Amino acid sequence: MEPAIQLSFQSGGKKPRRRVSFNRGGRGEAKRPALLLAAVGGAETERDATAAAASSGSSGALGASGPAMTAPYTEDPSLERHFKGHRDAVTCVDFSLNTKQLASSSMDSCLMVWHMKPQSRAYRFAGHKDTVTCVNFSPSGHLLASGSRDKTVRIWVPNVKGESTMFRAHTATVRSVHFCSDGQSFVTASDDKTVKVWSTHRQKFLFSLSQHINWVRCAKFSPDGRLIVSASDDKTVKLWDKTSRECVHSYCEHGGFVTYVDFHPSGTCIAAAGMDNTVKVWDVRTHRLLQHYQLHSAAVNALSFHPSGNYLVTASSDSTLKILDLMEGRLLYTLHGHQGPATTVAFSRTGEYFASGGSDEQVMVWKSNFDVVNYGEVLRVQRPAASLASSSRTLPEVDSPVLPGRGRSQESMQSQPQESVTMPQTLTSTLEHIVGQLDVLTQTVSILEQRLTLTEDKLKQCLENQQLIMQRTPP
Repeated sequence: MEPAIQLSFQSGGKKPRRRVSFNRGGRGEAKRPALLLAAVGGAETERDATAAAASSGSSGALGASGPAMTAPYTEDPSLERHFKGHRDAVTCVDFSLNTKQLASSSMDSCLMVWHMKPQSRAYRFAGHKDTVTCVNFSPSGHLLASGSRDKTVRIWVPNVKGESTMFRAHTATVRSVHFCSDGQSFVTASDDKTVKVWSTHRQKFLFSLSQHINWVRCAKFSPDGRLIVSASDDKTVKLWDKTSRECVHSYCEHGGFVTYVDFHPSGTCIAAAGMDNTVKVWDVRTHRLLQHYQLHSAAVNALSFHPSGNYLVTASSDSTLKILDLMEGRLLYTLHGHQGPATTVAFSRTGEYFASGGSDEQVMVWKSNFDVVNYGEVLRVQRPAASLASSSRTLPEVDSPVLPGRGRSQESMQSQPQESVTMPQTLTSTLEHIVGQLDVLTQTVSILEQRLTLTEDKLKQCLENQQLIMQRTPP
């Protein structure tokens, strides 16, 4: 066992400190699964490290004792800050495009919008009548969608006013909401066993996908918006073609309820998490199961791809977060921070940070410290996503049970090809401004429609009253 490395965040106050620790992946043993797929799990010989963060939620000086840790990454993931404001379990987190805001939803029926800038006050949005199950920023960051156990979806403007438009979306709990990459539509999933697609700016229901035979926990658009993937308690993951509205394929390899699903940034793969403690990765073109991870000791509640596509972070009811190296099929880190189940996790749009939430009512923000992406350039990159017929970069199919070990070298990480097309900054800024103006216009039209509806209702009531008066008046 290698010597432990001690890391600590110091704070000036005398408040009790929250203990946060993480383990680096080591080597161990696991059974080799059928089909020569990567199965990662079993006993681990780990390099341990411990970090403690003050409950004020701010980061401080970082000190280290013992021998230096030699690693292919510039630093290990570190807890930057944590936010406390929810009064019940956190159910979902999501970063805005520019990473200036972080939204979280909770069983306390509220949304919080946290500001990454220190000393900034958070926004608390109240409007839902029951648990808020999901939250998602629009691609521009000017709108924020939420779904709730009250069967509604709300579209918020994430500012101090917190105005929202309500959609009576489903006949049961709304479990998931996700914007398409163009911001023109969003998809919802519900306990009523359906997946529904909506127009953002027209605020109109478009169509429903209904082949699941149990609750649908999650639904996501592909990066190019042409496919939709959904995960259900019927133990299946279904891939849908948005244009034809047909189910392209059903993935049935999970042994329990499928809790979460998402597309790889390239659009060629999907990853799904399950109540059977596993994470599975499929190729959406060949429908082959590429990778199979069994690392957690309890249900996996959420996952998120790093924008580079090389890493995946998972959140589990065993209270841990795990970071996986997808290119080599192994565990890199196990992070212990939450007291109780870790319910949600999400990378920022640049991958520089990731956030997690748990049943301990905490929202934690971690710095990735992956030396593989020029974070400043990611906002100006548009990745060409893939449909079923197109060929794009995908994950390797590992033909041996590679187990958690040390990370690969910086040279091998940087040599991975990056399929991207850079856009001029001026064009990107112009497009973002246009999308922002469309969002404002949408809210304005919504308010006018609500007022018009109210006026029509009052006019109808006046006419009915007038008719009653005329009927009662003798000739």
